[in-house]
Amino acid sequence: MIEIIKSWMRRCLCLTLGLVSCCFVLTPPAAATPVTNQQVIEVQVRLGNSADELKFFPSKIELVAGQRYELLLDNPSPQKHYFIAKDFADASWTQKVEADKLEVKGAIHEVEVKPEGEAEWVIVPQKPGTYDLYCSVPGHAEAGMTGKIVVASQ
Repeated sequence: MIEIIKSWMRRCLCLTLGLVSCCFVLTPPAAATPVTNQQVIEVQVRLGNSADELKFFPSKIELVAGQRYELLLDNPSPQKHYFIAKDFADASWTQKVEADKLEVKGAIHEVEVKPEGEAEWVIVPQKPGTYDLYCSVPGHAEAGMTGKIVVASQ
């Protein structure tokens, strides 16, 4: 009888320890800061320039996974440009894209910036890696309007 009770107590103890360890694994730390409360780091990116050069300035954007950024996309040129980095967008969390009294939330894969227009893209990269950036206006990528977004781990 004593052996049965000891065996039952061992099973209860293992079950209790298993449940407690699951709770610790599944519960986030109390000190965790929500992403939306993080300080935003501004990154200015020009799409072309007033001389109508077909380039991104800078052509290499360096970010850190888990950090919140506001990409300030400025198009000083006389023609529209696209900021397309689909794989980067898929590996990131977009809080919002805002331009001229319009705010878009949810999955974003490309942003079109009209001539002499501006847009703000608030984003948190989630996955380290190197991602391609380009403008899809015919002839722009071929003329050099390409770049890289490099996301480093924390």
